[in-house]
Amino acid sequence: MVFRRGRVGRPGLLGTVARTAVISGTATATSNAINRRGQQRAAEKQAYTEQQAPPPPQDYPAPAPPAPPAPSDDLVSKLKQLGELHTAGVLSDEEFAAAKKQLLG
Repeated sequence: MVFRRGRVGRPGLLGTVARTAVISGTATATSNAINRRGQQRAAEKQAYTEQQAPPPPQDYPAPAPPAPPAPSDDLVSKLKQLGELHTAGVLSDEEFAAAKKQLLG
């Protein structure tokens, strides 16, 4: 008696389905690996580009212009000083009037 192990020749339907599943699984795994590697390379390239780019310019606020001298406050303080000198008797009425006219004029 001769025992045969399976069919000799072309595989049956089950063998064909199994071989197709193995080939399909291998193709899918290979495709996924290629896609992952491409994504990894793109991420590395993006990181390298960001490292090499100059930093963005910083927006510093413009310096505030110097405050103009307040002529009214200065004038008022000078008039007060003249008034105090006149009240203290340091300035006569004529000197006070002349100095006041000079400041206001």
